[in-house]
Amino acid sequence: MQDAGLTQTLSFGLTIQTGSPDNLYEGCLEARRVRNEVNRLDREGWDWDDIHDTVVDNANLVKNTTQLLVQKALGEIETYHDHKDNEWGRPFPYIDETYPMRMNHNEGYALTVDDSGDVRFRVSYKPYNHVKGVLRGSPNHLERVKNALNSDSWRVGVAELVYKHDEWRVHVTVTHKTRTVASPDYAETVVGVDINEDCVALTALNRATGDVLDSVVIEYPDIKRVRHEFFTKRKRMQKVGQSAFENVVQTEEQDFVHDQLHKVSRDVTRWVSQFNEPVIVFEDLKDMRDSIDYGTRMNRRLHSLPFAALRDMVTYKAAWGGIPSDDVDPAYTSQRCPRTECLHTERANRRWKRFKCMECDFQDHADRKAAVCVAQEWFHEQNENVPSLETLPSVRKVRRTASGLCEEADSHGAVFASGVYRHGKSARDSQSQAREELKTVAPTTG
Repeated sequence: MQDAGLTQTLSFGLTIQTGSPDNLYEGCLEARRVRNEVNRLDREGWDWDDIHDTVVDNANLVKNTTQLLVQKALGEIETYHDHKDNEWGRPFPYIDETYPMRMNHNEGYALTVDDSGDVRFRVSYKPYNHVKGVLRGSPNHLERVKNALNSDSWRVGVAELVYKHDEWRVHVTVTHKTRTVASPDYAETVVGVDINEDCVALTALNRATGDVLDSVVIEYPDIKRVRHEFFTKRKRMQKVGQSAFENVVQTEEQDFVHDQLHKVSRDVTRWVSQFNEPVIVFEDLKDMRDSIDYGTRMNRRLHSLPFAALRDMVTYKAAWGGIPSDDVDPAYTSQRCPRTECLHTERANRRWKRFKCMECDFQDHADRKAAVCVAQEWFHEQNENVPSLETLPSVRKVRRTASGLCEEADSHGAVFASGVYRHGKSARDSQSQAREELKTVAPTTG
């Protein structure tokens, strides 16, 4: 067994009872200034230690909050320097939008549970100036943060204050200090995973017998469709010079994709959990984009696919259930015949969603077949006998729509929106106006 601290981010809305939303806005504007100042001084060639001390001394925020903001900004710059040879851009300045305030528990912010069972917050946007009230969120998230506040095995960590979905929200990290996760070495069921731009295929094999226990293809065509719609909007906006609304479009797209991936990852984890001692096996795709060159349009689609995001979400959610993950070399898993007496590998074997071996005429759903090959590759890399396989059971397909598979709403959904006013004007009004203007741009420039 392995012991590892696992961290989860919980999202809550804020019901403000003491102080004003304008104070939070002021704090996030100062956070933006701190972040941009770090970038400016780095451009001028300052030593990072001098940047840290200078910015912290001159900021109008709680000192610990400023230190966290400086560390985050320097981390962005370090990532840029590590990848600038690969044409990564320098972190862009925040001009029109606020920047999240990053805070330590009991310093920049604090959470407590009152006698009525409500979780109360205090945000110290600058020394001796507080905004107080009650957290709102899903019952599961509220219960988890209460456990973290009352249990020695949990720790409440860093939080970020953001303005999102027309209201002020706080994203709180909670960590289980020693969460037990099984080792892949002791797995009884091997689940191969094949992630595509419109679906994820899963196949579970019994490790002892090699039998295919079950397989499923979870389709999510709305992600591909909506991402293409937003791409078209941005192109039309660029044609008519409406770049001022690009942040609105980009935020809407990111929110939709993020929400859908969370729901898909929950479906995947729930399906895997039905098997005895499973291990989830992914293709190692970290260098995949380096070898992609299928023309401008296809390259854009494939380079922007959220492979890593979906894998991280599945891995993270599975770990909370004690399920380990592993990866294998992805070479030829989509082209290889899974029949152990054949194993013929050829690009022509696959055509869209249909796999037909040009050597032995074996046929199957291409993505499910690839998931089988991923599991087989794991057996091979473990120096175990690859299970003998001649046929596969029929594959079950599940289509996820934008509304989900009867899922409860995420805690950041509109059901908790409060329409908080900030800086003398409703942010709901300003963003709604931007979206309405955007709608008038897109249809008239086709």
